[in-house]
Amino acid sequence: MFVIAGLVLGALGGGWQARRRGGGVADIAQYAAVYAILFGLIGLFVTLGVDRMVRG
Repeated sequence: MFVIAGLVLGALGGGWQARRRGGGVADIAQYAAVYAILFGLIGLFVTLGVDRMVRG
């Protein structure tokens, strides 16, 4: 769940960041992809941490 949320929020945030900086379509796509990967990885580690806390 955290991974999917990270991917979506990262893509939206990255696209917004590139558009705010005046980037073209390729820039927006690249920022969205990079932010989605980064936030997805963060979501993966959060998921693993929560799973380890719950299982003890």
